Amino acid sequence: MTAHPRGESPDPAAEDHATGEEAGVEAADTPGTPDEGDAGSAEAADDGAETADAGAKGVQEPEQAPGEPVAPALSEAEAELAAQRELRERIEQRKAGKEGPIAAGAKLNGPAADLLAAVRAVESGEKPGTAFFDSPVSAPAPRRAAPAAPAAQPPPTPAPEHPRAASPEAAASVAAVLAEGGAPEALARPAAAALGEGAAGALREDPWRLLAVPGVRPEQADGFARALLGAECGPDDGRRTAALVSWMLERAALRGHTALDADEVRAGLAGLSVADPGEAVQQAVAEGVVLVFQDGDGGAEPQETAEAEEESSEDGAGSDEEPVRVLLGLDRYALAEESLADGLARLVNSCGKGADWTEAADAAPSPSAGELIRAAANAGLVVHSGGESARAEPAALIAAARGLGLRALGTTHSADGRRRLAAAAGHPESAVTLSALLSGEGGPGRDADGAFAVDVLVVLDAPQLDVETAAMLVESLADGTRLILSGDPGVLGSAGAGRVFADVIASRACPHVVSRTPDPGPIGELVSGIGIGELAQVEAPGREVVIVPVRDAGEAVHRTVQLVADSVPRAIGVPSADTQVITVGHGGSAGTTALNAALKQRLNPGPGRFGGFDPGDRVVHVPAPGRAVPGSVVSADAGGLHLDCSGTPVVVPQDRVEASVRHAWALSAHQAAGMRWPAAVVVLPGDAAKGLSRPWVYTAFSRGERHLSVVHGVDQALPRAVAEVPAQERTTRLRPLLEALPTPDAS
Repeated sequence: MTAHPRGESPDPAAEDHATGEEAGVEAADTPGTPDEGDAGSAEAADDGAETADAGAKGVQEPEQAPGEPVAPALSEAEAELAAQRELRERIEQRKAGKEGPIAAGAKLNGPAADLLAAVRAVESGEKPGTAFFDSPVSAPAPRRAAPAAPAAQPPPTPAPEHPRAASPEAAASVAAVLAEGGAPEALARPAAAALGEGAAGALREDPWRLLAVPGVRPEQADGFARALLGAECGPDDGRRTAALVSWMLERAALRGHTALDADEVRAGLAGLSVADPGEAVQQAVAEGVVLVFQDGDGGAEPQETAEAEEESSEDGAGSDEEPVRVLLGLDRYALAEESLADGLARLVNSCGKGADWTEAADAAPSPSAGELIRAAANAGLVVHSGGESARAEPAALIAAARGLGLRALGTTHSADGRRRLAAAAGHPESAVTLSALLSGEGGPGRDADGAFAVDVLVVLDAPQLDVETAAMLVESLADGTRLILSGDPGVLGSAGAGRVFADVIASRACPHVVSRTPDPGPIGELVSGIGIGELAQVEAPGREVVIVPVRDAGEAVHRTVQLVADSVPRAIGVPSADTQVITVGHGGSAGTTALNAALKQRLNPGPGRFGGFDPGDRVVHVPAPGRAVPGSVVSADAGGLHLDCSGTPVVVPQDRVEASVRHAWALSAHQAAGMRWPAAVVVLPGDAAKGLSRPWVYTAFSRGERHLSVVHGVDQALPRAVAEVPAQERTTRLRPLLEALPTPDAS
């Protein structure tokens, strides 16, 4: 790796890659600050709309002329959004049944039905709130068998072009209430969208429901409530405490947690001036705002769990035993985890064992691929882990299964991943994006029972799979389907709540195949060392890895532009359009915002006549938090901003452009996860040290296929972060749920 001495003039003609061939990032030790945790890192805090985005890749500039009209079409992001909305609507329909108790099993089966029945029992007064605890998990109910052949599938329902917006009448009513409470009118539309058509009445009755609007903080909601309620407003108002508990859990979900320790919630309430946090939590549980669980024991009796919570909350309990940990969670994530655990156990137990795939395994291109094929032949659920080179192994499994006459399919989180998987599997129809599969826009379609017409489904980049999406996916698989979750455990986690891949591995509920195929070259060697906590020196004779030291953020921006626009194309042969810049956060002097402004000025200067964008600009479309679609600007008209997203035309309405479209010459590591470019430039300014962790560095450094440049301004904080700052653990319930379910012994 080539290092440039500090103070050397950054002449674009020669010095960026042609000076001393020092191999390796300098590995000195200095304290690092822990990352705030996967999807809840500093990247997410900088911009709520870009919270830990699953991944984004720049594409070539479109060939269309700037004024040429492009027919509106549905992007994969919009399709996934429609599928997610379908799940939300099902949950809302279940909530609508609060006026009358729902018997367990009436609409659901297994633990999810029991969970809903318990919620309704508390709401109706049949049981006290303290009895609202986890119940023993029942065995998965039998389900339909996988069909012998795919059935005819009706055309998919077109997905909306943007998230459902509130009606102008509802927004106007909300604006009037906001004005009474002294809140800005700009919150009217998001409040109406978050709370529905009755938002005005809901806010007037309970002003703290304003906390449901993204970006609103407790002190702002308190001021709004005081203006509306006057003397009736108090810090221990039940409406306030319930809203605060829900707000805390929603904030935790942005950091990847599906539940929080009850003690942590109580401490948070105490910091928000709640006089009796314990009573506030009990009230929130009794009202069904949150659910309460005992951690690590899916089979605990409700009474035992209630007693454990009471004991754990007592000061100076004289027992030598470790207190039972009590968790609080929102129903949407509880339902998703219960449904996912039940569905995974169903796949494990319903798969026919002992299939003879010996010949296909023997013909596999590598020993690890053969091992994966053998594991899939004998199990309904398999996890597979490895680096970038290991992606060839699930591709070999797909090809082998298709050769055996099975309906095998691979799914990825991005169009780039789909393209690479289809090429490796040897068939264009062997891969589809996850959003297209869930929405019906792509893939083999569904049978008469709503199950995907597949026999073997491989999910690549599984660490980016959040619990709600995973639950939707597994619920759509018929009995007998083989599911393979494949990914690199070293990368950043999902943008949404949960840690599905890690929890399935930790539960030992199924076979786990660990690839023995190393990533080649200097970049592969460097990244492999990072994965085990070592920032080692690597030999880079072809300047595959280069370090560019900088003194401050201004110099970091200057050198980054120089690398992308001149040095990498000249010295490495990778054009600017195929080079991706990755940095720690969106804000700051060298965040994505500053870098994108500088890169646009150099690579595609223009007045920004389309709301800050010009034809040819590299952008990322973020239709919803956690979902990013790379593209480039084509044109704009009265209908909105026209984008080319990996060959798919997308029209973003004018009122959605500012909130959902951003320049993408520079991305965060969360946005870049799951994507690869011929060259990557990772920017580490001095103020980035607090956002560094081993998963962040691992993800960012592994995005380049042929070349990696590191604009290094954090001095010795980088090796310390790699060695001492692992991924923050997410609090989830999936692992104990899987461990409690009856499953065969994993091989």
